Amino acid sequence: MKSAVIIPAYNEEQTIGKVIEVVKQVPFIEETIVISDGSTDNTADVARLLGAKVITLEQNLGKGGAMMVGVNNTSADVVLFLDADLLGLQPLHVVDLLLPVLEGRAEMTVGIFEHGRLATDLAQFFAPYLSGQRAVKRQLFRQISNLEMSRYGVEVAMTRFAKSAGISVLEVELRDMTHVMKEEKMGVVRGFVARLKMYWEIAKFVGRG
Repeated sequence: MKSAVIIPAYNEEQTIGKVIEVVKQVPFIEETIVISDGSTDNTADVARLLGAKVITLEQNLGKGGAMMVGVNNTSADVVLFLDADLLGLQPLHVVDLLLPVLEGRAEMTVGIFEHGRLATDLAQFFAPYLSGQRAVKRQLFRQISNLEMSRYGVEVAMTRFAKSAGISVLEVELRDMTHVMKEEKMGVVRGFVARLKMYWEIAKFVGRG
């Protein structure tokens, strides 16, 4: 089966290069697709220079919409979604997320941070369904409704769909991995406001269920 990595990104020029470099070390990945979701920095240029297929969106659609754009622009059987701000990503993490789906041992995998740092480890311990590191069969992803409107609620939508459809999901430990927190990217005040907005979008989507 053909596999592709899809990376939704909004203003992630500082970290996306390393993520792409790691993905490129995994030989059985046919495509690396970056969705620059209304970015105003050099995210698209960095990704393009490293050989990724780049789709530039003029307006910010939100994470769910960007992911759907990526899926609509590949014919891969299995897609792996990775956040653009990951720290500590290694080729083995990518392999561990993809192989169970490629080999038919699961229809979806969910990556859980372990021994990265306390804040992100705890967040995923209490809410693993919010993890953005997931591999899934493309045909299943396309069956999930309202993803374009889900924004940061996309992981909740994927988890709900998997449960309702009886899809086999495997949790994968991602050791020594974490991501850049919003407060680190934007400063304490702007980062905190952005975090509240993210949680609000998730809460709204949860409330629709």
